[in-house]
Amino acid sequence: MTDISRPARPVILGQNQYGKAENRVVKITRDGATHHIRDLNVSVSLSGDMDEVHYSGSNANVLPTDTTKNTVYAFAKEHGIESAEQFGIHLARHFVTSQEPIRTARIRIEEYAWERIDNSGKGEHSFVRKGQETRLTQITFDGSSWEVVSGLKDLTVMNSTDSEFWGYVKDKYTTLPEAYDRILATSVSARWRFNWSADEQEMPDWDTSYEETRTHLLQAFAETYSLSLQQTLYQMGARIIDNRSEIDEVRFSLPNKHHFLVDLEPFGLKNDNEVYFAADRPYGLIEGTILRDGCEARIPVDLTNL
Repeated sequence: MTDISRPARPVILGQNQYGKAENRVVKITRDGATHHIRDLNVSVSLSGDMDEVHYSGSNANVLPTDTTKNTVYAFAKEHGIESAEQFGIHLARHFVTSQEPIRTARIRIEEYAWERIDNSGKGEHSFVRKGQETRLTQITFDGSSWEVVSGLKDLTVMNSTDSEFWGYVKDKYTTLPEAYDRILATSVSARWRFNWSADEQEMPDWDTSYEETRTHLLQAFAETYSLSLQQTLYQMGARIIDNRSEIDEVRFSLPNKHHFLVDLEPFGLKNDNEVYFAADRPYGLIEGTILRDGCEARIPVDLTNL
């Protein structure tokens, strides 16, 4: 009788993982009349001894994805949400240490920020959703070592001057005029990798690290007299590496939000760098990694899967 638990032809199972994606959990902490909100979108991915479920359909080693969803909500109550990173660490440790077949847990979290609305002292429980950016983190744990990569996306920034673009290669297809005073705008997608990797090390203050890293990023953008978006990218990453000792690697994906001067001459008007057309596509896409000297790059080049 043929053993149906293994393919008859030489086909081998490669990397595989499973879990529950996009579990939305909102945790309200009530401190008397003052409330605090953590609003997360949590995705759980597990891998390990999962050959048989693929080869024969045996679920003997499979923790249901519904269970992983329930764990997210239960942990929000049992452990609270001190930070996105700390919450992800609790979850990853639990899945790897409580289920023998699971070797590695990867937790991805998006956090949506809220700010308090002043309602004249009638209780601090009213909020408005912040729309500036989405905070991100990915925690990976294999039972012995950790990798934490945090960051943000959709942080739109603009310098209305102090940016130029000239001296570039020109060929017969080049029509772009050189610019000596232009708008520089981009929507920042950034990831940074922490050098914390073991429980024996002192853990970073995740919230403080995020806020200060974001501040350094913004200050570098604002203070750099830019001759190219690549130069600005490097300055943003270098400033983070120079000022945040817990971070060894930063990767940016920066779509150039083009602003073109509108030709007002047909109307008898002079456009003195005042009126622009904002084009959302096509757009220049500038990407790059900044590393602490002596460190290796580990953040994927393609951020769409991180």
